[in-house]
Amino acid sequence: MADDATFDSSPDVLTATAQGKLRSIIDRIERLEEDKAAVATDIKEVLAEAKGDGYDTKIIRQVVRIRRMDKAKRQEAEAILDLYLSALGEV
Repeated sequence: MADDATFDSSPDVLTATAQGKLRSIIDRIERLEEDKAAVATDIKEVLAEAKGDGYDTKIIRQVVRIRRMDKAKRQEAEAILDLYLSALGEV
């Protein structure tokens, strides 16, 4: 449970300090959401450029996702994928 100093006598009312802290947290999250939207727009622009140059953007996204993975986890996932494909006669 929250620290009692955060609340005044009524459990439904935040103290001025808690209100200020909450406002600061909300403001920071809103700024980060704006930054995230700007980055998403930038990524879309880069992918559009790649598509214009003839690259497959779906594969580019997959490459980025794979490169973000830990090497050992990636190798494990590839081994399981190979196993499943082999079991289905696809390899």
